[in-house]
Order: sequence, then C-alpha cells, then structure tokens
Amino acid sequence: MTGFVSFVSAGPGDPELLTLKAVDRLGAADVVLFDDLASGAILDRARAGAHLIAVGKRAGRSSTRQHHVSRLLVDYAATGMRVVRLKSGDAGIFGRLQEELDVLRDAGIGYEIVPGVTSASAAAASAGIPLTRRKVARSVQFVTGADVSGQLPADLNWSALIDPASTTAVYMGKRTFPALAAALIEKGLAPDTPAVFAEALGHADQNLVRTTVAQLAKWLTEDASAPAAAVILFGRGLGDDV
Repeated sequence: MTGFVSFVSAGPGDPELLTLKAVDRLGAADVVLFDDLASGAILDRARAGAHLIAVGKRAGRSSTRQHHVSRLLVDYAATGMRVVRLKSGDAGIFGRLQEELDVLRDAGIGYEIVPGVTSASAAAASAGIPLTRRKVARSVQFVTGADVSGQLPADLNWSALIDPASTTAVYMGKRTFPALAAALIEKGLAPDTPAVFAEALGHADQNLVRTTVAQLAKWLTEDASAPAAAVILFGRGLGDDV
C-alpha cells in the first residue's frame, strides 16, 4: 500500500507557467502539501476532493517545521496515497528538497521531481531581457541572500559575484541586499551595474523595477518592509546599452 510522492514545481505564481506534467500530477493527487508561494490559483488545478495542506515557511512568520513536513510526506504516502509536494519556483533551487528526498529514501517511498520555471527566469522574461548574452554574459549563477539565521551568508564567492561576464540571481535577498551591494562595490563591482528587482512575480501585484545595484541598495535600505517575495538580478548583460 505504499504511495508515491511527486515533487511538483509551481513556478513563480502564474498558473500559466505550470508544465503539463505539473498540471497532470495536481489533477491526480490525493493530497497536496503546498508552500505559501505555491498557492492561490495554482491550487485550482488540484483534483476536486484532494486534501490541501499548507506547509509553507516564510521568514519572520510562524512556519511549519521541516521535520513535520517530512513526516507528513511519509505518513500520507505510507497509506497508499498519491502525494504532491508543491514547491514554489523550481523545486530544486533553494527549496530544501534534499532533506525531503532523504526522508523518503529512508522510508522506501518512491518519488519523482517535476521541474519548473524558477523566479530568475521569470523575472528576466517579464523584464524582456535574456539572462545570458553572447560575448557579454557568459554564465548565470544563483545565490541565496540569507543564511539560516536570515543574515547575509559569510561564505559567498566574491570573485564570482563581481565577474562582469556573469549574471547573478539573488534569492531571499531583499533584506540583505544593501549589505551585499556594499561589499560587492567595495570589492570592485561597478555601482552602476544594471539590476532588476522582481517582487510578487506572477501575481496581480507584481512589481518589476529596472535600476542599478547602487540605486536598488539605497531604495531597499529605505524600505524593504513589503512582505512579498522577491528575486534580484544584476550583471552587465542586463543593460540595454550592451
């Protein structure tokens, strides 16, 4: 009677960005454990009668403990249910996916991973620009702007982050970006490096701003209080004059 778990990537919030496989798995699930950022209209794709359980974790808010989420996955799957673990963005990018996979493997429960659109890709598309450009931006790097304590990570690869031929996407960095920007500029990044700030991607209140690293840091220093999740892109290849 062992069930099966599908880790489904919900994308940044727009249900039209769900993959066909994601829609199929939502439509067949007996139970859906969903993140805060993977809710709303996306849950309309779930099967009528499916159990919908919120297990989101958000900085500064009361959140479901990771061990409880993992326990729910095992308990539901052990009864023979088809379980969808709905994660925002792409499940494999800053989504604590490995911890949940380890628990399922230890319990002998089968699973699959359904990839999706990560917020960095969605932000660039919404801004009408590519993440890479021939001869200008040869690489893309994803970094987290917050460690487990919510502070700027101390072990960032600074030489990679100031590489002028790379585009950087900063996840969970709205509060720490002013400190990150100051360190980057001190280490050689041009203050006028193009930047994109994308907040509430895929939602009706989406906020998309094209600016520079220095200007964005100044603005976020003055006001980073809005609760919506955001991703920040920066790099020379994001500019219109390259």
